[in-house]
Formats: sequence, C-alpha cells, structure tokens
Amino acid sequence: MNTRVGDNILAENASWTFAGEVAETFDSHVSKSVPFYHEGHALVAELADFFLSSESTCYDLGCSTGRLLEILAQRNRNKSVRFVGVESESRMVEHAQRRCGPFPSVTFLTQDILDVEMANADLIVSYYTLQFIRPRWRQDLVSRIYKALNWGGAFVLFEKVRAPDARFQDIMSAIYLDYKLERGFNADEVVGKARSLKGVLEPFSTQGNIGLLTRAGFVDVTTVFKYVCWEGFLAIK
Repeated sequence: MNTRVGDNILAENASWTFAGEVAETFDSHVSKSVPFYHEGHALVAELADFFLSSESTCYDLGCSTGRLLEILAQRNRNKSVRFVGVESESRMVEHAQRRCGPFPSVTFLTQDILDVEMANADLIVSYYTLQFIRPRWRQDLVSRIYKALNWGGAFVLFEKVRAPDARFQDIMSAIYLDYKLERGFNADEVVGKARSLKGVLEPFSTQGNIGLLTRAGFVDVTTVFKYVCWEGFLAIK
C-alpha cells in the first residue's frame, strides 16, 4: 500500500524509488531530509577548484536533477571542463537537462551507474548516491572509480553513515528524527519514509566507507564534512 512520505510523494514498504513523479518535488524533499544539503554542494564546488583545470573531465554519479552540475559548470565556465551527469531515472535527467541547458559543457548519461564506462577523470563525485547501491556491488564500483581517476585526481563521497555502536546509533537516530519533524514532516510521513527505505538505503559506518576507499587503492583520505549521521569524504589518488 502506498504511503505519503512528504512533498506529495507516495512510496511502498521497502520499495523507495527515484522514478516517476518523485522528480517533480525531489529538490524540496531532499533539502528538508538531508542536513546541510545545499551547503554540501557549495563545499564540493570549493573542493573542485583544487582538481579541475582546462581539459578536465568531471563525473557526478547519481546527479538527480542536476543542481550540483549546474553549480560546478557555472563556477568553471571559463575553463574547458567536461561535466558528465550519470542518472538512471529519465524524469530526473529531463529536469537536469533543463537546468543545465545554458551550459554546453554538461552532458548526461541515462544509465545505471554500475554500467557506465568512465573515461579518465580529474574529479568524480558521489553525492549521497553510493548508499543506494547494493553492498555487494559497492566495492567493485569504488575500485572502478579509483581506476578511472587520473593520478592526483579526487573522489568526493558524501554518505549517510551508521554510528560505530548501538548506543551512538540510537542517539543519532533520535536527533535525526527530531530534525525531520522540525522541518515539517509529520510522524506518519517519517515512518512511511523509513519503511520505504528498508533494504534500499544501506548506510555503512565511517570506517566501512573508508574501508571501501582503501581497498580500492586510495591512501590519502580525509573527512571534509560531518554532521550527526552525515559525512563527506575526500579521497585523492
């Protein structure tokens, strides 16, 4: 049975999807659901300054409606940087194409991330995307990301993270519950969203994500953002 999860979005138990009508209200929904969502975009753009130069290629894996790509393209409009957005949901890509229309440097691949053959790149971004990839496929994807990067290139990874033990997880979950209620979601919507994400959103801990990166080959890894159960990592090849 479909349940309202906020912003006129309906979802079923253990069946959350970004397809269909979700694209229409996605920006509003995610900005209320993920703390410092837009500030994170600004941080990624700042980090990109250190890695993008003329003739660079940059991938945004799971680009949704293209907001981050728009920011990156605008910031690098005087450089001949090639931006590639990868997104499996066609309705999301339609929104992204309209948003990034003024920037010919931005192109889109309507493909599953796991099927994309990435060219050599100086920056690859996964902004709250890897957490929706089934755990059994994540290591292979991160290893392919490492392989695609030029030497000195960077992988920016933002993820929801699990706490290191049960007590901390209880605290983080309670704080996040209050966060969503304070931003206008009602209790039924919060429960409905949590039920819809069962088996779909599978966060790793901080150490679990670092393990993915180091096994892929990254040696230089640091946290660049942290708020309760949300974390951003910078990994340099």
